[in-house]
Amino acid sequence: MSLLTSPPGLPTGPRRPRVDTHAPYELTYGPAAVRLAEAAGLFLDPWQQDSLHRMLALDERGRWRHFEVAELVARQNGKGSILEARVLAGLLLFGERLIMWSAHEYKTAIELFLRVKQLIAALVEAGEIDGSDIKVIHTNGEQGFERLSTGQRIKFIARSKDSGRGFSGDLNIIDEAYAYTPAQQSALMPTMSARTNPQIVYASSPPLDGISGEVLFALRERGDPTAPRPADAPPWQQDESLAYRDWGAAGDLENLDGIDLGDPELWAQTNPALPTRISEQFVGREFRAMSREHFARERIGIWPRRATGRSGVIPDEVWRNRIDPAVQAGDPDRVVRPGDVVFVVQVNATRSHTTIAAVGARPDGTLLVSIVEHRPGTHWAPPRLAELKRRHSPLFIVAQDKGPTGSLFTDLADLGIVEAEDRERPRRGDLVVPWAADVAVAYGLFIDAVVDMGRLCHLDEGPLNVALAEAKTRPLAGGTAWDYTVPTVGPLLAVTLGTWAVLAVRLPPARRSAYEDEELMVV
Repeated sequence: MSLLTSPPGLPTGPRRPRVDTHAPYELTYGPAAVRLAEAAGLFLDPWQQDSLHRMLALDERGRWRHFEVAELVARQNGKGSILEARVLAGLLLFGERLIMWSAHEYKTAIELFLRVKQLIAALVEAGEIDGSDIKVIHTNGEQGFERLSTGQRIKFIARSKDSGRGFSGDLNIIDEAYAYTPAQQSALMPTMSARTNPQIVYASSPPLDGISGEVLFALRERGDPTAPRPADAPPWQQDESLAYRDWGAAGDLENLDGIDLGDPELWAQTNPALPTRISEQFVGREFRAMSREHFARERIGIWPRRATGRSGVIPDEVWRNRIDPAVQAGDPDRVVRPGDVVFVVQVNATRSHTTIAAVGARPDGTLLVSIVEHRPGTHWAPPRLAELKRRHSPLFIVAQDKGPTGSLFTDLADLGIVEAEDRERPRRGDLVVPWAADVAVAYGLFIDAVVDMGRLCHLDEGPLNVALAEAKTRPLAGGTAWDYTVPTVGPLLAVTLGTWAVLAVRLPPARRSAYEDEELMVV
């Protein structure tokens, strides 16, 4: 039937994730939940069954051994099927009074509701449950189920800051936990405080960047003994109330050079559904089509490096409010792109990474800042800039001749990217070099554009978010500038200089013909 996730008996990749920590236990209701799922036509792979065994492990009092359970695995591997089996068991086997399944987006919550509806229908058709005992609730924003004989309920909601207030849930499913915020955790966690045997289950791929996903980063520090942690943190110890599994590869998105992302063996290690639900051929297509960073996160499960601080220069709320509306709506293909852009190249102080950014004014006058490339090393940047220049005919290319970026100038010149002969009247495609006073002016222009509502938008990109979170400032030329010695600040320096180039540097006016001059005189 259509609910079958994968035929039992086929190979399903590795049986164990890279990280699998939990408290010791002897008894679990996992097998009972697996059998119920099979009765509904939902056949779980061994790795999915193992996850259920962890969730449904019992302590010596017969309560859940783990109050919190986290399953971290790349997209489309089948973590949703684990959650479906857990919810079915909670409703039909364990008598959990209220089950709340929340997702980041409303459309995801609706899809989950429809999948569980199919499973319940399959159980009714198989004669396992009485269909008249299950009330399906279709009210917009209140989708769910009620078991009339017991009063048990399942509610499907899209998360907001106040989602969950007023409910006392036995089970909370936090799907898409990469977007689960501390404010949402604060609203949901107390709902279980009055319950005798509550549980919260997190399912996700890694956070999008180093400053979002605070709840997931905190879970990782508690559950993964290999996770980066502050130097003054005590040695890792097992949290007896947490079961934590992470299938992703070790490392971080800022340092991918030592990882062979094209290795099929790595694909199999980090994707337990390969080859049943995910084919090696399709992963190969993803590898060729996606950027290295996005492929590493979405398919290999590698985490971003967590930002260690907040700059305080631009408040988090202000920066989040400047995310492009199309990106906020989950539809990045509808972002309005500028007609003309400037490209900026910036090497960081340690020479570990180079950033190429694009900045341009859109038809409505707003600036769009974005990261074109952010990669380790420096050698790749000049040929990439030359390619961008050929393809897009930018207004200017911007680079500082002082500091770490200055070492690129010889290679740039060899590729035809040369400094403007007349700095006051640069031609299209010229290399424009900001002086110290310009760098200070750029800082002010960028801050003003961000603070001025509607003047600047960004695409919520990890490298830029982390750069802003960790940025420091320094005095320069009677003003202020970003401190270029901070290793992560390169993307922020790049978009700041790009803002300066768009707002303060002008192409010379087009030369008029004698006829045009004559017409102007007549008028």
